[in-house]
Amino acid sequence: MAEDLVRRLAALDACAVSDALDRLGVTGVALGLAPLTGNHRIAGRVTTVRLVEAGEAPPSPRHLGTAAVEASGPGDVIVVEHGGRTGVSGWGGILSLAAAQRGVEGVVVDGACRDVDESRELGLPVFARAAVPLTARGRVVEQDWNIPVTICGVAVAPGDHVIADGSGVVFLPGERAEEIVGVAERIAARERTMAELVKAGAPVSEVMGAGYETMLQENR
Repeated sequence: MAEDLVRRLAALDACAVSDALDRLGVTGVALGLAPLTGNHRIAGRVTTVRLVEAGEAPPSPRHLGTAAVEASGPGDVIVVEHGGRTGVSGWGGILSLAAAQRGVEGVVVDGACRDVDESRELGLPVFARAAVPLTARGRVVEQDWNIPVTICGVAVAPGDHVIADGSGVVFLPGERAEEIVGVAERIAARERTMAELVKAGAPVSEVMGAGYETMLQENR
């Protein structure tokens, strides 16, 4: 069942899911993140990591992100709370290599990451605020993983889902993911019909008439 939901989510795009959230009155769009590794769409279950400034958490015997990578695989997206920091990396190339080998769908970082060229060559999609060469070592550490985090002001927890593409990153609360995907599928189907009408020569002013403006208020 979980795998089927990921498959259905992956067939959508971030805009349709964002529209579904609007219709349902749910918050989930993470503003300020963009794809750094090319034109990719990712969708999957969330595995979380929280980073803090060095000294704010006890020293860890493992490097940040490694536990999340080893616990993740196909259908999973690693999501890193990095506090919006753009002056230090919260993800790097060796982590990307390990994640790619495990079949992880992609990585979302609320902050900067580095080794972007390596991630691109691996084909591992990375969404973040910026790229920076500065290492995390001695600057930030992992406080914990597989816990509730905050990404661009959005509360995200293990068991949630995420979709990300060229338009941005959208999170779906786990307890409502099935409902949100269902609404997004209906919105996407309606917009495909509208696109076909435009291709057939219908005036766009008619296709995107008054009904389009109120479309997200229907069946609320």
